[in-house]
Amino acid sequence: MSKFKYAFSFLILLVSCKSNQLSGKIENAVEENSKQIIKIAFGSCNKHDVTNVFWDDILRYQPDIFIWGGDNIYADTDDMVKLKAMYRAQNAIPAYAKLKENVTITGVWDDHDYGLNDGGVEFEAKKESQEAFYDFMGLAKNDKWRKKEGTYSTVSIQKDFGAVKILNLDTRYFRSTLKQSEVKGKRYEADSDPSKTILGDAQWKWLERELTNSTAEFNILVSSIQFLSSEHGFEKWANFPKEVEKLKDIIKKSKAKGVIILSGDRHISEFSVDKNFANPLVDFTSSGLTHAYTSFTSEPNRYRVGKVISTTSYGIVELNLKSKEVVFKIMGDNEQILEQYKQMY
Repeated sequence: MSKFKYAFSFLILLVSCKSNQLSGKIENAVEENSKQIIKIAFGSCNKHDVTNVFWDDILRYQPDIFIWGGDNIYADTDDMVKLKAMYRAQNAIPAYAKLKENVTITGVWDDHDYGLNDGGVEFEAKKESQEAFYDFMGLAKNDKWRKKEGTYSTVSIQKDFGAVKILNLDTRYFRSTLKQSEVKGKRYEADSDPSKTILGDAQWKWLERELTNSTAEFNILVSSIQFLSSEHGFEKWANFPKEVEKLKDIIKKSKAKGVIILSGDRHISEFSVDKNFANPLVDFTSSGLTHAYTSFTSEPNRYRVGKVISTTSYGIVELNLKSKEVVFKIMGDNEQILEQYKQMY
């Protein structure tokens, strides 16, 4: 063989070795990344009978879990035949069915899938609706979460560098009647009656216990209604200010790490941040999946960071268990990032 052929063969071998080394490094980096990052996708306010455009994007993202943020269908009925038919129709959407086959699903309900617009404790079909909701979420008939009143639950994701605990809050089943507002443009106003509640006694005890005993690197509270945004006149935690203070106190006293709130309901998406905690408390609102408040112009929110997104969107939360950095993203169609926020914990 000529010297040229020897040199050419050596060059091919060298390039091949370098290529294999590079490929190995990339594969190792991807594997390491998958061990330390937990990827969450979530969204709310979804109609089964209009085009659902985001499921293929979410599936391509390959999240560790998808979280429903409430108003997962728009039923507004105490007729369980109708409500269950809507859940079946949502499950039958091909792209969503494929997501369910490949990704863990969890979440909460809000008023429209609960069955009563702005409804709470007074809804007479809530027990039947709870069963239908659990069926939609795919819980086994003998699952422990079915044995209590209310749809609150816990899901944990464990990886090599730690865990994330997801606490799904039920803001409907026990919630006291709202106080109507006499101010034009506002539906409701703050009610300081100490007997009024959002979560109810049993759920409050469960939540305090779960946060106090948590060893997770991050603790995600899923609330169908906004927690931090308090100046608008619609449904929100601030309609019950004593409940707001109670949750803030529990978060602080529990010393739970990396507490984050995910919320829905509003048909807008935004980041709200309260810095009066050991780590800033982020309330990431993502709403809605199929319809949005497109005529939105402005609304006060002293906790807001960045801009309000008033087009359809879904949310992504990427939690780095090693570096303790969290990236929050508001996503549009075709995986477009509409707004982003980062927080170290």
